Amino acid sequence: MEQFTPQKREKITTVKVNESTKDRIEHLRVYKRESYDDIIQKILEVLNLTRVSPERARARLIMIDKERKRNFKIHTKTEINSKPTGGLLK
Repeated sequence: MEQFTPQKREKITTVKVNESTKDRIEHLRVYKRESYDDIIQKILEVLNLTRVSPERARARLIMIDKERKRNFKIHTKTEINSKPTGGLLK
């Protein structure tokens, strides 16, 4: 019989960065609600991959860029076509 064990929760911490660094991280989002942790994990993944296989790292960056453009293109079209509601509760 298989046992369910909850995932180990990692401790959350605060990292101080310059406003310009924050803006650069914001521009790396693939989807609107992507966390900073997810973005930084992706950056580290590509960095480590670059050391082993620069060609694969470049391919990964191209894939991320295409996904980002596709997601934000869809998001922008949805915003243009939606009517303003005048607030969150309406």
